[in-house]
Amino acid sequence: MSKNSVKTIADIARLAGVSKSTVSRALNDSPLIGEETKARIRSIAKQHNFQINIPARQLSMKQSRTIAFVTHAYHKDFSVADLFGLEIMGGISNGLATQGYDMLVIHVDPHDTKWAHQYFDTGRVDGFILMTSSRKQSHVKALLELGAPFITWGVPQPNQKYCSVTGDNFNGGKLAAGHLISLGRRKIGFIGGPEYELEVQQRLDGYKSAFQEAGRVIDPALIEYGDFSNTSGAEAMKRLLQKSTEIDAVFVNSDLMAIAAMDMIREHGKRVPEDIAVVGYDDLSIAEHSNPPLTTIRQNVPLAGKLLAQNLIQYLQTGMATNVTIPVELIVRKSA
Repeated sequence: MSKNSVKTIADIARLAGVSKSTVSRALNDSPLIGEETKARIRSIAKQHNFQINIPARQLSMKQSRTIAFVTHAYHKDFSVADLFGLEIMGGISNGLATQGYDMLVIHVDPHDTKWAHQYFDTGRVDGFILMTSSRKQSHVKALLELGAPFITWGVPQPNQKYCSVTGDNFNGGKLAAGHLISLGRRKIGFIGGPEYELEVQQRLDGYKSAFQEAGRVIDPALIEYGDFSNTSGAEAMKRLLQKSTEIDAVFVNSDLMAIAAMDMIREHGKRVPEDIAVVGYDDLSIAEHSNPPLTTIRQNVPLAGKLLAQNLIQYLQTGMATNVTIPVELIVRKSA
């Protein structure tokens, strides 16, 4: 292709082997495009004396005013009773509606990234909100390479090139463990989500910090993991009960897991909180209606959803967005 024949972003995209949107964002120094990709695209543009036609670009970038909420494909343990997902989605919908945007829910497989091109390149959506996982970074990578605007819920990865909203996981873990210690409990278990998740690691670090400040020794045998489903919460609690007849408290990393753990405690002939105190996490709407009402860590999930929407729209309108950490608080009810 000669220099004279390179006249549009589409021409640069063909030469670079990327999408038109990636070229546009690279030439506009978007933080969502990797430096190596930016440099390669700029080099091609310079070689062909290419400059962006700003008025034409503005006319071509028609907005759909629709944002995609990207969540996992159907799984019976999550999709039927994923109250966390429903509550954060409600917050996102509210945040988008106040700005005149609609929400499109996309259910995707963790290993599939074709959806990114299908929805963004065709102009069906203006951006994406993701529920991230340490083992689902292929979605983030696909959107970065595409140059699509997006924001994530969850702990940002080291050296991230995207914006996120997350809860104060360390302080949440510390508050939960500190409360159980203040009640005089001696054998305090920990049931986390997946061990590899950064948010779970941060909550465990907070749990350990509370022990250290109290001069207490942590028993590694009382640390178990699940996958945030209620089934995994019951199974993890069962393992703890089998390993220790003296366990008298447990901090569980989600309300759904905690409620299932309380059911398992009762199945073993023990009482909550008299024999085993339980603290959950999230303060979902179901927490105050459990038996007994669940003491938990509130991270205001609907607010998190609203902030995800507002920050993404801010980025679409100004090119700027910031990471947000939502403060947490201990909500004391009857389970601990």
